[in-house]
This record gives sequence, structure tokens and C-alpha cells, in this order.
Amino acid sequence: MTEQPDALMIFAAGFGTRMGALTATRPKPLIEVAGKALLDHALDLAGDVAPTRLVVNAHYKAEMVRDHLAGREVTVLHEVPEILDTGGGLKAALPHLGREPVFTLNSDAIWAGPNPLADLARHWRPEEMDALMLLIPSGRAHGREGPGDFTLAPDGSLIRGGDLVYSGAQIIRTEGLAEIPEQVFSLNRLWDWLAEAGRLKGMVYDGHWCDVGHPGGIAEAEALLKRGPHV
Repeated sequence: MTEQPDALMIFAAGFGTRMGALTATRPKPLIEVAGKALLDHALDLAGDVAPTRLVVNAHYKAEMVRDHLAGREVTVLHEVPEILDTGGGLKAALPHLGREPVFTLNSDAIWAGPNPLADLARHWRPEEMDALMLLIPSGRAHGREGPGDFTLAPDGSLIRGGDLVYSGAQIIRTEGLAEIPEQVFSLNRLWDWLAEAGRLKGMVYDGHWCDVGHPGGIAEAEALLKRGPHV
């Protein structure tokens, strides 16, 4: 076992209710931005970090996700009978991810700038942290409404509340998931434990990011991609 991440989990199991009619016939990860499915945009990011194991979870119209990924070296986990949430989904995927720290990535975002996974890998310090979150200043978090999620302390630790938005990309050690008996739970449970121990860290992304969890985010994301990495 090493201390470096060697697996990627992409969360793609949600119903996409904020997308309205766009998800009546397909799951949100297969909605296209600039002619490419959101899920494919997410998978493209894996190239620079070359994980040996790729896992995607699915629930709503899971067969469409499985068909879309047919022939690729990606394990698709169909969550039944219910969605397991982020923590439960990651815990259920551990037999396929291995024991090393893992990258996790939400599938409903578009990035303009450095590869976020490679960014995380460069700043991962397993002797100092059990999770490293990639954060976006609210002014560079396109398509996002509402308050931020965290404040970054001088030592890199994270405090709940503030102007920094969690991007949905992180590296995390998964051992603590075994301490949670429930099958359905949020990763917030593990994050809170790590924060108490001073092991939940963050870094600010030097680029732009767009939430594509709602219809308006599609046009914003396409405009962001047109402007390129140096927005």
C-alpha cells in the first residue's frame, strides 16, 4: 500500500432534479456541454494522473450510464434500491478502489485552468492530511448561487463557513468510512471528523469552475470553455 492516490471515484448517481425536463430522458452526467457529455469531461481529467482504477456510480437511468461507458476500463456501480449519497457511495466502491487514498470528483462541473486532479496530486501531503479539498473563490465559481462552504486557515486547515466553494474534487483517505455503520450517508460525516483532528485541508484552485447542476449552467460552462484556460 502506498500513500499516493491511485484510484478515481466519479459521483454520477444523482437524479438531476434541478435540470428539470433535461433529465426526463437521460441522467444528468450524460447531458452535453460543448458537444461532450459531462461524464466524459470528468473522465478526461483522469489522463494527467493516470489512476489504475476508475469507478463511476450510477442510479437514475443507470443502464444509460453503463451503455455510454461500455468498452472503457471503467467500473460502473449501480446503486440499488436507493442512492447511497456521497459517503455511502464511496464506501460501497472501496472493494473496487483499493486501500490507497483516492481522488473523488463530481461529474456536474466544468473546469477552465490547470487539471484539478493533477493540482491536488502535486499538493498532497499524506503526513499532514487525510483529505485535501480543491476550493474555488466565489468570484470564480460560475453558475453557483448562495454562500460559500469553507474558510482556509493559515495552516491549510478548513473551517466551515466562508467564501470558498468546494469544487467537488478532492483526495481523501477512506479508512474512516469503516467507522460509519449506515449504508446511506454524506461524506460530511467523515469531513467533520477529519476537521476535528486537524486533518481536513484545502487548497485554492488557480482557475475557473462552473456548476452545471442546473440548465443555466450549460451556457455558462460553454462560454467558459470558449474563453479558454486563461479567463
